[in-house]
Amino acid sequence: MYRAVTRSIQVVVTPRFVADRSSPENNYFFWAYTVAITNNGGETVQLKTRHWRITDATGRRQEVRGAGVVGEEPVLKAGESFEYTSGVPLQTPSGFMFGTYGMVNSSGEHFDIEIPAFSLDSGDDGKRTLN
Repeated sequence: MYRAVTRSIQVVVTPRFVADRSSPENNYFFWAYTVAITNNGGETVQLKTRHWRITDATGRRQEVRGAGVVGEEPVLKAGESFEYTSGVPLQTPSGFMFGTYGMVNSSGEHFDIEIPAFSLDSGDDGKRTLN
């Protein structure tokens, strides 16, 4: 579990390697990650955008920007949470991700909150024995 708090909004990420959706012999490694966003502040906020930075074990970096998450732009009143699960493939058995969510509060102020850096580790060290 990885955690960050910005302006009383907590983001917790729990990644897991998905072996049955991966194909190491084809350099395809897949992770699911669950994100829980909790508004511990006193104002209503809405998640409007996401910006991910994804880096594999060779240093290859992808950036993903878009509206909302999993097709939604959730509104979180004080004390409310939103949780979703998504996934990411890499060409290497490990890597990491981090980013920001673009938020807006009820008075129209836009601000970013941190998504903590989290490790993607398949446990596959790339060493295989040939039969």
